[in-house]
Amino acid sequence: MLGPLTAWDDGVVELPTAPKTRQLLALLLINANSPVPLETCLDELRPSGAPRSAVQSVHTRVFHIRQALAAAPSIGSLEAAKDTLSTRPLGYRLRVARGALDVALLEEALEEARLAHAAGDDRRLSGVLRSVLGLWRGPTLVDVRPGPQLQAAVAGLEERRLTALEQCVETELRLGLHHELLFELGSLVAQYPTHENLHAHYMIALYRSGRVGQALEIYHLLREALRDDLGIEPSPRLRRLQSGILTASPALDVAMRSGPELSLNLRGG
Repeated sequence: MLGPLTAWDDGVVELPTAPKTRQLLALLLINANSPVPLETCLDELRPSGAPRSAVQSVHTRVFHIRQALAAAPSIGSLEAAKDTLSTRPLGYRLRVARGALDVALLEEALEEARLAHAAGDDRRLSGVLRSVLGLWRGPTLVDVRPGPQLQAAVAGLEERRLTALEQCVETELRLGLHHELLFELGSLVAQYPTHENLHAHYMIALYRSGRVGQALEIYHLLREALRDDLGIEPSPRLRRLQSGILTASPALDVAMRSGPELSLNLRGG
């Protein structure tokens, strides 16, 4: 789900192509191994109100999902697919093996990152966060049209992706990898023109790379974007960073942390 909706089982499994059926499948996967009430399915597929025919439509889409599951080698039959996607009282449950979902792997990797941070091990933390980011194959559920339930789930996952990215860059700056981060940060500030943390990281990387004028130019571009798009000025933190660059503050030099004193909120939100 961390990218296009895709399934593998000794090769790529052909999933339903109908938009509403893919939407329902994504909803069941987001809630894997937990019952999903029929009302939740209806709210996702028909948020403006469900006509009488909508209930039968959900049943039909469940049947199509089961047909797709039956074609997977590890399931192999429609009867087995009914066990994988079972009808529960007033709803459905999609059974998924432990570790089979990329979002489950994400949870495990984020827990490993929290342990690395608590231990003050920035090199390990950098590696784990890079593996976290590598789980995404593109925007979350990029090929699924979301309703209200999926919108919230997708927004939460994308926020966690951005938070992990910020934490990774921050960690690698502590490791003195400012030269290596320049290209990536340049692309990120272009993608997020009003994101203060990413601009701050880019300014620091440029400053430490001896590109003081460019670091100050990034500040001015951020200030213009914030004024034009949001009608606000850069935060005091960004203004202090600009001042520190102008005065060549020693506080901007590489400083490896010695313990887990920095806060880390990998879950975002």
